[in-house]
Amino acid sequence: MTIGITGATGQLGRLVVAQLKAKGAAGDIVALVRTPAKAADLGIAAREADYAKPATLDAAFKGLGTLLLISSSEVGQREAQHKAIIAAAKKAGVKRIVYTSILHADASAIDLAAEHRATEAAIKASGLAYTFLRNGWYTENYAAGIQGAVAGGALYGAAGDGKISATPRADYAAAAAAVLTTPGHDGKVYELAADKPFTRAELAAEISRQAGKTIPYTNVSVEDYAKGLASHGVPEAFAKVIAGWEVPISQGALFDDSKTLSKLTGKPTTPLADAVKAILAV
Repeated sequence: MTIGITGATGQLGRLVVAQLKAKGAAGDIVALVRTPAKAADLGIAAREADYAKPATLDAAFKGLGTLLLISSSEVGQREAQHKAIIAAAKKAGVKRIVYTSILHADASAIDLAAEHRATEAAIKASGLAYTFLRNGWYTENYAAGIQGAVAGGALYGAAGDGKISATPRADYAAAAAAVLTTPGHDGKVYELAADKPFTRAELAAEISRQAGKTIPYTNVSVEDYAKGLASHGVPEAFAKVIAGWEVPISQGALFDDSKTLSKLTGKPTTPLADAVKAILAV
């Protein structure tokens, strides 16, 4: 059954394609992207599928059995974009949608969850078979902070002792590939996260160990964290959004200890030490 992947040239999409190719599924994968030319290096078929051009979606989804809907990166526009894809997929005869949602989407206080909840509801309402991959945070989300901590001598945040079950994108890509290539996942909702969580203080300790110098974690107010992000080049409005996530993170919004991710992939998630090492090597 042919698998279509939206956002196949994105950071997660490329990793999923690589995982599927490693499983020998290259001939059954179609990259669904805004600019097919940018997908040439993927080594698979590519079709134009532009959220903003609904006419491209009907042709793009023709003949697909399963659609991996990787959530759009355009926060605030996701719900409308996703609904357009869902409608086009149903019209084209797609049988199943696998969607990358957010950890504990149904209950999360992180504002990003609202669009994911709306998308999950739209997929259920479509009547198509579905699987929700509720991805936790990517450790890559902390790349700038980790590198900045080494340069500046301290790691800043406002999440207190909140536990964060983050792991690299590659682990989530492996889970997606497993769900796309094995049976038994219809109607399932998977909460995906690292086997072992960490606090910001523990992250700082690992950075210190690898950098060879003491880098403490400094917990500040949400307002001061937003100002700090803005002072390092993050647009002011987005800095406030990022800082706003710290409160629910401090309350456990990014914690999950079900080990569902490693159960799906059949191997442990990437240790924090390895994730930090990869970020510092960039």
